[in-house]
Amino acid sequence: MSICPKNKSSKGRRDKRRANWKMKAPNLVKCSNCGELMMPHRVCKSCGYYSMKSIVEKAN
Repeated sequence: MSICPKNKSSKGRRDKRRANWKMKAPNLVKCSNCGELMMPHRVCKSCGYYSMKSIVEKAN
């Protein structure tokens, strides 16, 4: 047996469950080495530094 709803759920009640499924812009911070915008707690894509330490050598 499958689960069947006892009563009809209205569109408003159904859509309230989906009210928090929204997209949000990513939080960006400045790199402490080069000043480029980057995502927090990740290696900077432009210079390869994280927390003032060189993690990835960038070939320029």
